[in-house]
Amino acid sequence: MTANGANQFRMLHTMIRVRDLERSLAFYTGRLGMEVLRRQDYPSGRFTLAFVGYGPEENHTVLELTHNWDQDEDYAQGDAWGHIALGVPDIYGTCARLEADGVRIPRPPGPMQHGKTVIAFIEDPDGYKIELIQR
Repeated sequence: MTANGANQFRMLHTMIRVRDLERSLAFYTGRLGMEVLRRQDYPSGRFTLAFVGYGPEENHTVLELTHNWDQDEDYAQGDAWGHIALGVPDIYGTCARLEADGVRIPRPPGPMQHGKTVIAFIEDPDGYKIELIQR
């Protein structure tokens, strides 16, 4: 193994808990263009896992959406949570389309404060922040 573990480690997925799985799947697939890669119900544990992403898990990092069937209240994201980041080819057009679809955009597209990179922040149905980065 190399000093940084590059030969043996690979980022597989990030997991977030969602209140309404169908609403979240509609957001990530319909609004952000991801595909549902796999989905499994676990009746004995009363939860469902759905994996979404832009390509197969064998060579892409994906997002795991965990839906606990009996969760009645919104999840507390905590002050350690940051955001998910997505590269987009046309950040201004993407944000205009998302805003027209009713997606909340708390930080409209523009250069970041201490740099030149053009970014925006949107929110998913559970309020998770997603940074869009112009690529």
